[in-house]
Amino acid sequence: MDSLKPMYLSVADEIERRIRAGEMPPRTRVPSARSLAAEAGVSTRTSEAALRVLRERGLTVAVHGVGTFVAPDIPPESD
Repeated sequence: MDSLKPMYLSVADEIERRIRAGEMPPRTRVPSARSLAAEAGVSTRTSEAALRVLRERGLTVAVHGVGTFVAPDIPPESD
């Protein structure tokens, strides 16, 4: 992870990489904020911020009471 950017962006970028590489195909459930925090070694608050960034990028969709999923249609990479 890039040590010059905020940690939440590094976590979001890593998940985006996994999505774009096909490791997390469309409609796959994304780990919860708590699970993601444990996996990435960050606070739950940091993982929540990363998940928010992924939603803002159009890579994930949150279903209230169910979870967060990889979006069915992944937008093209921005430069």
